Amino acid sequence: MALSDLSLEDLEKLDVVLQEPDDLDDFWSRTLSAADAHPLDVRRQPVVTHLTTLRHEDFSFAGYGGDRINGWLVLPATATGPLPVVVEFVGYGGGRGLPHDRLTWASAGYAHLVVDTRGQGAAWGSGGSTADPVGSDVSTPGFMTRGILDKDTYYYRRVFTDAVRAVQAARSLPEVRDDAVCVAGASQGGAIALAAGSLAPDVRAVMADVPFLSWFRRALQIAPVEPYTEVVRYLSVHRDHVDRVLTTLDYFDVAHLVPRAGAPALISLALMDRVCPPSTVWAAYRRYGGPAELSVFPFNDHEGGQVHQWRRQLEWLSALLTAPEATA
Repeated sequence: MALSDLSLEDLEKLDVVLQEPDDLDDFWSRTLSAADAHPLDVRRQPVVTHLTTLRHEDFSFAGYGGDRINGWLVLPATATGPLPVVVEFVGYGGGRGLPHDRLTWASAGYAHLVVDTRGQGAAWGSGGSTADPVGSDVSTPGFMTRGILDKDTYYYRRVFTDAVRAVQAARSLPEVRDDAVCVAGASQGGAIALAAGSLAPDVRAVMADVPFLSWFRRALQIAPVEPYTEVVRYLSVHRDHVDRVLTTLDYFDVAHLVPRAGAPALISLALMDRVCPPSTVWAAYRRYGGPAELSVFPFNDHEGGQVHQWRRQLEWLSALLTAPEATA
């Protein structure tokens, strides 16, 4: 396996210049205001898992358009008092899985909300349970081209709005410290975490591993494998739609959104990543609006750091939340 893109030395010299849409803020303000017209309608139901140290609940809330979005809420069984919460988003094609799939954050003393991605959950893992009831124009297999001819109909408008609503739903819980709502995810989940950290106010921390959906215009030119190639394949057929598609994607490019983020971030990239080329991740890191730290895995593909990065996340978030300014 070889480098998939630029070396770390070349990344450090890379001049990332992007042109975001002039009405980007207006678009997202309009989108989120429309979402706020729907009550969050948080619903919780205890789940029996036979895990004695953790408590699980089937959790749901109203996302974009009032659509029901499912997740798992995991809490330490003996927790007292409000806890910091990690809201976790899932990689492309995956779902929230089974209740006992993700145990680390709650085992470390956090509240943990694992959020389905609408319409996904049948490609890997233990499955998802959230439909996307919104229709689409013609698209390639997958999710990347659904509604792609217009920013108002594009799939990720709904997904990013669901993420902001997930943050709001987590903050509404009596078990959660409203000043310690953190977001996390890998690949697509990392991109959704970056979007949530950029669009939702007062997020405390962002943890994004090998994030997807960044610097679309470059990714479409150099990524050799799916999911970016879904868009490439679409445009190879619909040759007259290039400008419309690129214009739509600009509104959902996390490299355009992250200058609006202010929370501390921990981001990772892998130099042999063919799915999310490292230069595209680098763009999100360099343009991030708050303090950001970067983990680099020189000899890994899209799996990135996995448990090594999870260990760093545990150490990093603990230090962040126990720092004097975090408790002042």
